[in-house]
Formats: sequence, C-alpha cells, structure tokens
Amino acid sequence: MTTTPTTAVTGSVGSAHTRVEGRDKVTGAARYAADLPFAELAHGWLVLSTVARGRVRSVESAPVLAMPGVLTVLHHGNAPRVAGDYSGLLGRPDPIVACFQNDQVPCAGWPVALVVAETPEQAREAAEALVVHYDEEPHDVDFAAGRPGTYTPENSPALQAETDKGDLEAQLASSAVVVDAEYSTPEEYHSPLEPHAATARWEGGRLEVVDSNQGTMWVADELAKLFSLDPASVRVRSEHIGGAFGSKGLRPHQVLAVMAATVLDRPVRVVLTRRQMFSLVGYRSPTAQRVRLGADADGRLRALDHQAHNQTSRVHEFVEQSASIGRVMYDADAHHTVNRVVPLDVPTPTWMRAPGEAPGSFALESALDELAEKCGMDPIALRARNEPVAGPVSGLPFSSRNVLACFAEGARRFGWAERDPRPGLRREGRLLLGTGTAAATYPSGVAPSTAAVTAEADGTFTVRISAADIGTGARTALTLIAADGLEVEPRRVRVRIGDSDFGPAMVAGGSMGTRSWAWAVMAAVAELRERLVPGGDIPPQGVTARSDTSAAVGALVAKERHSFGAQFAEVAVDTISGEVRVRRMLGIFAAGRIVNPLTARSQLVGGMTWGISMALHEEAARDRASGSHVGADFAGYHFAANADVPVIEADWVDDPDADDPVGIKGIGEIGIVGAAAAIANAVWHATGVRHRDLPIRPDRVLRAGTGRAAAH
Repeated sequence: MTTTPTTAVTGSVGSAHTRVEGRDKVTGAARYAADLPFAELAHGWLVLSTVARGRVRSVESAPVLAMPGVLTVLHHGNAPRVAGDYSGLLGRPDPIVACFQNDQVPCAGWPVALVVAETPEQAREAAEALVVHYDEEPHDVDFAAGRPGTYTPENSPALQAETDKGDLEAQLASSAVVVDAEYSTPEEYHSPLEPHAATARWEGGRLEVVDSNQGTMWVADELAKLFSLDPASVRVRSEHIGGAFGSKGLRPHQVLAVMAATVLDRPVRVVLTRRQMFSLVGYRSPTAQRVRLGADADGRLRALDHQAHNQTSRVHEFVEQSASIGRVMYDADAHHTVNRVVPLDVPTPTWMRAPGEAPGSFALESALDELAEKCGMDPIALRARNEPVAGPVSGLPFSSRNVLACFAEGARRFGWAERDPRPGLRREGRLLLGTGTAAATYPSGVAPSTAAVTAEADGTFTVRISAADIGTGARTALTLIAADGLEVEPRRVRVRIGDSDFGPAMVAGGSMGTRSWAWAVMAAVAELRERLVPGGDIPPQGVTARSDTSAAVGALVAKERHSFGAQFAEVAVDTISGEVRVRRMLGIFAAGRIVNPLTARSQLVGGMTWGISMALHEEAARDRASGSHVGADFAGYHFAANADVPVIEADWVDDPDADDPVGIKGIGEIGIVGAAAAIANAVWHATGVRHRDLPIRPDRVLRAGTGRAAAH
C-alpha cells in the first residue's frame, strides 16, 4: 500500500524533453506492425490490376495453388462477402476497401487477388506468377481544369465547396490593380518510412488486428461495419507507427488480412510494397487553380476569387479544398471561393499533410506576392493592410490571430528590412539570389475523446487513451501534460496508447490529435485528484478515473480557431543549370501553447522540409497510355534529400488558446503551409520570372529564362 504524493512538481509542459520511447526506437526494442511475432503466421501478397479500366475475366489460380507453400488465392470469385454500403467516421468508405466483391477494375493498381503462403517469399513468387485475364475498356487519366464532367460538390456541414460574398465582377472592374493568374501542383505521395502493414487473427471469438494506423478506434469501427461484427468483438492495436501523413486509415491490406485469417483460421499478415503504396493508400491530388485579386492602388483588397480543381476517382469523391484557405486569411468586399472536382479513371486521392492548405497556399500566397509587385508594396505590408478583424467569410471572431506578430518577428530575424525589392539584382557568379515570404494557417480543431488515468499502488500513474503517435512525439507530450496535472515528475507517468480497447478518441489527423487527447487526459486527471485523499493509501488494484470530453467540446462557442505562421526563404538560382537551391529558411508560428519545444520544433522543421520538396522536387508522373505511374518508387519519385535541405529555423510567438485547458492549438501541418509559396516568391525575386507550376524544376527555369537578370 502506497500513499499518494503530497509534494507538488510542476513545469514539465513547456520544457524540452526527449521522447519517452526514444531509447526503444533507436535500440530496436520498439515493435512496429510487421515486427510482432505470431505463431503459425501466414503471409499475404497483393496482386494489382495492370489495366486502368475494365473487368476481370478470369484468375488462373490453379497453377499458383500448386506452388510450394501456397495456402490460398483470394479473388472476386471466392472472397468472403463484406458490407461496403455503410457510413463510418468519415462517411461512406472508398470502394477499394470492399475488396474482391465484384469483377470491376476502375483504375490501374486496383486489388484483384491476394496470394497467401507460409512465407513472404513464397507468397511473392506465387503472386508474381499469377495470371489474370481482363476485358479492357477505354480509360481517361488526363487531369485539367474545366474538363467535361467537372462538377462542384454540394455544400454540406462537412464541406463548404463554394462560398460567395458581394459582387465579384463589379469589384474587379472597379479595382485599380488586378492579378489574374493560374497555378498548378502535381500528384504528391505520402511515402512514410514504415510501409503499411497489418496482421489479423481470431482469438477467443474476437478479431485482433495489429496494424500501423492513425486511429485504432477508427479502424476497429470500420472493420466491424465492413464485416458485420459486434464492435466489442474487434480489437485493433497500433503501438508504434513509422509515419502516416494522412495515408494510414482503413486500406485494402487490413481488410484482406482479416479475410484471409477468416478463411484459413490462422493469423495472416499483409505488408504493402513501396510500389503498391503508390496505388493503394491515397495521395495528394494534382490541382489547377485560378486566383483573381482586385485591389485599390494602396493594396486594399476589393475582390478575392480563388477557384480550385482537383482530380478524384470515378468510384469515390474526394475534394482537395485548396480554395478554402482564403476564407480565413484575407477579407475583400467581394469574396468567392470554390473547389471543383474532375472524375477520372484513377485511384482516389486522400488527405496528405495540410490537405487543401498546402497547395492552396502556394497559389494564394504567390498571387499576393504578384499583387504586392503591381502595387509597388512590400509583401508583408500588403498582408498587414488586409489583416481581417473577423472571419472573412464566417464573420466569427478569431480565438486568437497573431499572424502579424509572426511576420514582425520573422522579418527581424531574417533581415527583411535590408531586402531590395527589385528582382534579379543580387548575383554571386552564375548564381542569382532572392528572398521571399508567405503566410501560413491551418485549422485548430478538437474532437471528443475519452481517457483513463490510474493511480497505481507503487506510486506511479498509468494513462490509457486510444491515441496514435505517428512520429509527432504525442506520447511524450501526453506524459508531460499528465505529469503537470498530477504534479509529479514525468518519470512517474506511463502513457499507454494505440489500443482500441481503451475507448473512443480522436485520430491522429488534422492537427487535432494532441489537443483532443490532452483535453481528455486533463479531465481524467482532474477527476482522479478529486477521488484521491492527500496522504491516503492506494489499494493494490489502484484507483482509476475516466473522462469523456463530448459535452465540453460540444459546449465550445463558435469561433475561427487556427494556427498561423510566416515563412521566409532565400534561394540561389543557377543560371547555367537552372538548379534552384534553398540557402536558408525561417518559420515563425503562432500555434498555441507549445508542450514540448524539442518535438514541436522537429514537427515544424519537418513540414518546412516537405515544403522544399513540394516547391522543387515532388512530382508523380502518370502515363496516359497505361493509366499507371511512371517510376512508382524512391528512384523515380524525387523528394528533398539531406543535400537539398539547408539549416532550417523554426520558432514561435506566444499564442495560448484560452478555450483549451492546456492552451494547445496544433502544429502537425502548419509547417508545410506557405513554404512552397515562400520559395517560389524567392525564385521570382532572384530571377524576375514568376513560376506558377510546381515543382520548379531546372528545365522549367531554363525554358522560362531569368527575365531582367538575363541581361546582367
């Protein structure tokens, strides 16, 4: 029997702490989804369609079943039936997860069979030998704005596809200065270091799935509905995740692992290859965007029009809300934003770090830079002139809005005052130098969650919550938050996460995870402290308090809740090779109370690094003839490597959220927002040439030339 502590220890939140699981990760003790051993484990290997549209005529499984170690071949002719028509956490599921329910092939890379064998090597060899015959149909994968079939989704509480305020054309006509420009971004891919993997087994009448996902309750709920199971009979565990970025929800590999485990009555593991991930786990859609800005001579906006197009599959609608960023950032007398979709014979896109805001900020923040040039204004001064006092579209008050503080601090540290605004003047030999800036914003949401906190008899405390640490440091942040709430040292707190048996909680997504989980942990800690008697004994079984934040979150007053930031970049453009190098980057953010500066800075720097990739490297090419990717691997899909990344500085201004019990907002995504625009604006400043299509490849630089700088 141990008594409760009486000495107050505070101050963990806000101090730098290394990850509590860091030693396990660097020593290999941390087990990921494909690492955990299971007795009698079988291995599944996916076979994907090689045609972009059509039907499966036949699957020649007999020769494969005769190969060594092969246990079964699942396909549309023999797979268990599932219920694909249901509504889950995010609405109706993408039909790709209802595997093998018919013979239709809506895109290249569609799952058509699963070979299961005793070893992964046997499964792979057999999968590569499997012959599938198709009845092929004409396909179309050519994305462009305004194509036949393009449509505007209906507005709903979950999706405001279009907003409109004022007489746009009249305000544009009466503006002294007008920018009308088109921008584009390509297909981009998540590519987390840990491939998607899942193991399914039946144990004592319960389905257990060990997976790599962003929300165990999310996946458990979807599997229960898909297989018509009692939710209490499904358990999903996901203790360590090697990156996700929006891609690790319910995907075909989990479903197929469950199917195979059911058919074979033994555990089955399915691990996706890197190439398969390009077809099966979603991606950021390409975008085609048009931005029209009208302003008075002094830069005050009279009209803002942002029209964005993205591709989606023909079987499931996904909207990349690129035009939505202006609804928060800038006001105008006439304000119009719309997100349209172009259905094609392609896999369905999905959420990818800062969905909507990342590509949308490239277009809008580039257009703001163009407007500043036309008005003869400093880009920061132009943004300050158009700083709204309330939500430009909603009219709601901001919970806090410190974007100008970010620009002020960033400009001071970056040396912005010494910048000559004229482009193409700074030169080092064959290099042209330039600097650029852009604003950043991302929603700061919160969702109902539950948590349990136990005071153990040995004087420690155990937190249980269905959170997911996808590499962000969430496990450590929750440890610090619980320690402060309990007034004990962090070493006395154990945080257990990644288990659907712990109850409902927000997924790791939308920069909402840590905020939502922290709220639930704080509520459980408060309840536990009420139940504990200072100096009293704790029984052997401990004392547990539970929380549910549904009522508290539901009682929040409607406001515009967002994190904000200011991005700064300096680039060098090689006039001979066309190569663009980022020399330095600085991001200053207003993102609520920072729980752990060490991991927070890592998140922000990671986002800014991704912004370099987005601006200069990342671009997936799709072959029109085959409908498939060209180079669906790390050799063909380029992203920023160590040599491409300069020293990046990320910092923040004081910005606690008064409506949150910890003061948290969110930092997972805002680091990438505006980063590509800042780099593109810096390239313009270096060369005098505006690049409106990403990535800014050397061939594009050479074709465009270097404007006024070419004469020097």
